[in-house]
Amino acid sequence: QVQLVESGGGLVQAGGSLRLSCAVSGRAFSSNVMGWFRQAPGKERDFVAEITWNFGRTNYVDSVKGRFTISRDKAKNTVSLQMNNVKPEDAAVYYCASRYLNGAYNTWGQGTQVTVSS
Repeated sequence: QVQLVESGGGLVQAGGSLRLSCAVSGRAFSSNVMGWFRQAPGKERDFVAEITWNFGRTNYVDSVKGRFTISRDKAKNTVSLQMNNVKPEDAAVYYCASRYLNGAYNTWGQGTQVTVSS
């Protein structure tokens, strides 16, 4: 079983930057896909970005393309989400998640809050 622990959330001004990190531990996860999701108050949890652990292939929701970058550090076993030009609508609890290549996301972190001031 993979364990995920997020960090790096906080208050950011609109137009600013923030970097979220997810520490990954547990059983071998070289065949996993790591993702970031977010959930704003009263809304469903939405997909933000994902990356394949082995080859680093990425995928983003349209609303963050060109602003957010997902990356993974195999040496440190971390997955990061660099958030640039943050907008008020980016405010949410951000969750790190994991799935197998051909499966659904089934492992989640506890979440980290991102608050955006305008």
